[in-house]
Amino acid sequence: MSGKICSGNLIESLQRIQEKQGFLPRDSLIKLSRDTRSPLSRIFGVATFYHQFRLEPPGKVTIAVCMGTACHLRGNAENYEFLRRFLGIRPGRSTSDDGLFSLEKARCFGCCSLAPVVKIGDMLVGKATPRELQKAISRVRESILREEAARGAGGGKT
Repeated sequence: MSGKICSGNLIESLQRIQEKQGFLPRDSLIKLSRDTRSPLSRIFGVATFYHQFRLEPPGKVTIAVCMGTACHLRGNAENYEFLRRFLGIRPGRSTSDDGLFSLEKARCFGCCSLAPVVKIGDMLVGKATPRELQKAISRVRESILREEAARGAGGGKT
């Protein structure tokens, strides 16, 4: 690419990078800045403004906490904070230190009668409470660790 690019093209470029790499690595943003002759601060500004972009690698499992009206009114803001602490996700970050889980806020999953709802990977947890979330995440974590151990012991496909 050469020359300045408009915001729409910048967003498309960021989407392509994230699609290819799973997130927006700093070195890719620096290269984009050089290639487009756009200030790095502008690129970071766009990347941090839109929630669709990640500046760190995602975890193996994404946990999405619905913040739609029904879920919010039924306590999902508190569930989000519980999950952040339980997973050990530091402020300003979205992925656990062990790389297993990413935590994000979502809008509506379309199942308001089950509010509050949290999505752990492909599994919906309705009427979510900290205790239920802790149990569900512990099961998912154990499953991931079992799979990794089996692969490490030669039990997985290469």
